[in-house]
Amino acid sequence: MVVECVENKKVLIKGNYAIAQAAINAGCECYFGYPITPQSEIGEYMSGKMQELGRAYVSAESELAAINMVLGACSTGVKAMSSSSSCAVALMQEALSYATADELPIVLVSVMRGGPGLGNIYPSQGDYFQSTKGGGNGDYKLIVLAPSTVQECADLTYKAFYLAHKYKNPTVLLADGLLGQMMEPVEFKPYPYPEIDNSSWALTGAKGRDSRIIRSYAPLADKQCEFLEKLYEKYRKIEENETEWEEIGTEDADIVLVCFGSTSRNVKTAAKLCREKGLKVGVFRPVTLYPFPNKRLNELASSVKKFITVEVNMGQMINDVRLAVNGKASVELIHKGVGAPPSPEDIMSQIEELI
Repeated sequence: MVVECVENKKVLIKGNYAIAQAAINAGCECYFGYPITPQSEIGEYMSGKMQELGRAYVSAESELAAINMVLGACSTGVKAMSSSSSCAVALMQEALSYATADELPIVLVSVMRGGPGLGNIYPSQGDYFQSTKGGGNGDYKLIVLAPSTVQECADLTYKAFYLAHKYKNPTVLLADGLLGQMMEPVEFKPYPYPEIDNSSWALTGAKGRDSRIIRSYAPLADKQCEFLEKLYEKYRKIEENETEWEEIGTEDADIVLVCFGSTSRNVKTAAKLCREKGLKVGVFRPVTLYPFPNKRLNELASSVKKFITVEVNMGQMINDVRLAVNGKASVELIHKGVGAPPSPEDIMSQIEELI
């Protein structure tokens, strides 16, 4: 499949392929991956296109090898990525912690499946904790973007590369098996962000200049404290400048449904059905799961009576919503452990029970 960047022209494409093509359009020079359902098509697509373009593609021997190859490539300043799913992303946590400490612009696509453990291949949102809280050691944060449509799979892949290089921080595109496998019309516009100059820190050989070292180890406690303060000042800038969300019908809402990813599609329909029955229901969808839109949710809590999170897990984002609301309003949960999201009718029925 050849996908051209032509404005006002759409192509019907699967979510995984849209992510792969967007990464290529964004200038991804190296892809290192390992196949695991439901994201294997990303590597499949890359295996052909990257070689056609003379770029680097490696089907690694393991997920550990793949993410460490990305770490090495990013240390030279190039755009590099990997993709994986759930139990395999769990194996990458050490490298992500190192990449955060090394301040390297890794892009990782995580297409969620059911868990814990090996779980199953059905869609899930059970890796919210994994991506936003982290499974590696130490104090660090990953930038996390959550698409809800195949179009957003492409658009947020562009943004993932931009933010990763702008802030020298690993960035995760957090999708799920439903988005990875579904097909929708997508318009591939040219990469819309400015290129970031990495020449001041990239390891490209020291001919004619002083040598550079990228490392995460600080032998003295006071030096590590200084580094962490610097790192968290960067996180404060990310929170100030890059927090993104979508709101529908919140201006007069008594109840706001909070959701992310593909689940928001059914949630929006449920809110519309509730409005038709006279219930003042709005929708709030974080696009960035980190930085999380705490400030805006807290503002809404001054007028909203109840927040209800809708998740395909056992209740993970609800913890961040409760922290953001900070006791100003009640927060309830509608959820399904794994599989397709609750139907709009089921969501509406549970809303009526909760009120």
